[in-house]
Order: sequence, then structure tokens, then C-alpha cells
Amino acid sequence: MLKSLLSAFLMYSRIPVPKVEWKEENRRYALGFFPLVGAVIGGLIILWRLVCDWLDIGQFLFAAGAVLLPVFVTGGIHLDGFCDVCDARASCADMEKRLEIMSDPHIGSFAVIKVSLYLIVQTALFSQVELLRTVSVIICGFVLSRALSGLTAVTFKSAKKDGTLQSFVRPAHRKITLAMDVFFTIVSSFAMIFLQPVQGTSAVLAAAFVLVYHRYTLYRDFGGITGDLCGWFLQMCEIFILAAVVFSGRIIAIWL
Repeated sequence: MLKSLLSAFLMYSRIPVPKVEWKEENRRYALGFFPLVGAVIGGLIILWRLVCDWLDIGQFLFAAGAVLLPVFVTGGIHLDGFCDVCDARASCADMEKRLEIMSDPHIGSFAVIKVSLYLIVQTALFSQVELLRTVSVIICGFVLSRALSGLTAVTFKSAKKDGTLQSFVRPAHRKITLAMDVFFTIVSSFAMIFLQPVQGTSAVLAAAFVLVYHRYTLYRDFGGITGDLCGWFLQMCEIFILAAVVFSGRIIAIWL
């Protein structure tokens, strides 16, 4: 279990942890521990919010920090997948060609455009978040997005027989990994709803919508799941959760 935990952090974060040997038995439960990376990111964003409140730092600088922290922690691994999927879909090519484009290490113009727009929108949305309780709802989304991503990796049909994702899926103890990801999904969802019922419910529904859309489009466009598609889903899930919290909060403010 401990080696699987370390493997998850070694693969999906840049957090310094003791290195473990790269072998299958050390990755058996790694996808089940994946949501804990989101918990670390969330803790850092909470800390950044407290620092901003203490030093009376403005909303724009808080938003910039909230966008940068996940990239620093993960090394941008999920944004890389997001970019690869954007390039593949923009090609309008057949399924086989799209998978080939996703494997290309070079970035295309469509990916640059879309990731730039993504980061602009994410920064703008974070600039609307002031209350610590609201931030707490959003950071639960970092756990939820990774729990759902782990579930898709284990349960969805794979588009390729090899690749980085398969190096984690193939040796995974499926029942225990599923149980762990389901546990994190339930806990993070209930935490969001408990902290702010309306905004939390909106965020959970937004995540569910992205999950359904993700499943439909990945089979249509790629024939199954890949590591890049998991990254695309995670990024889309997080920004939809953020948008749901912000806009539902504004609607409540207008009604009240």
C-alpha cells in the first residue's frame, strides 16, 4: 500500500517522496491513491487563500496563485494530456490518426489556443472566489476529479494496449482500487454539499455532466480511454466544478 501511494505521487506529482522501484506490484493500488494528490493541491490553495487574507492581497493575485499551484504540484502532466486531446480532436482525422496525434510530443496551434483560453477562464473564475468556505468546496473538486479519473481509467475500455496509463491499469487490483476511488468520490461529494449545499450540489452535478459527456465522446472519437484523455477529463472536470460554484453563488446572491 505504501509503495503504491509513493508510486502515485511519483507519477502524478512533483512532490518529493522516497523513490520506489518501478515494478507492477508497487503500482497495484496507485490509482486508488491518486485523489490524495488533489488533497495536497487543495491544502496548498487553502493556505494561499489564508495568506492572501492575512496580507490583504487582491483577488487577481490570489486567482493567479490558485491557477499556478496545481501546475507546480503536478508538473503540468494533466494539462499536457488536455493539449494532446485538443490537437487530436481539432485534426478531424480518423480514429487511428487521432491516437497517433495524441502520441506526438509536439504541441499544435489548436492546443496552444485552447489551453490559453482555459487558463484565462480559470483565472477569471478564481478571481470571483473570496470566502474560505467557497474555496473549500472548490478544493474538494480536486479530489473528486481525480477519483472520477481513476474510476474511468479502471472501468472504461482502453483505446491502446500499451502506454503510461496501462502501466497503472494493468497491474491494478481492480476491486480495491474501485473501492478506494468510490470512497473518495462519495466523501468529496458529501463534503462539498455539506460545506455549501447549493453550490456543492451544483459542483457535483457539473462533475457528473462532464463524466457522461467524456464517456460518450471518448468512445466516439478514440474508441476508448488513454492517459491523455484522463488528463483532459480531469482538467474539464475541475473547471466545470469551479464555474458551477461561482455561478450558483452569484445566482444565490441575486435571489437573496
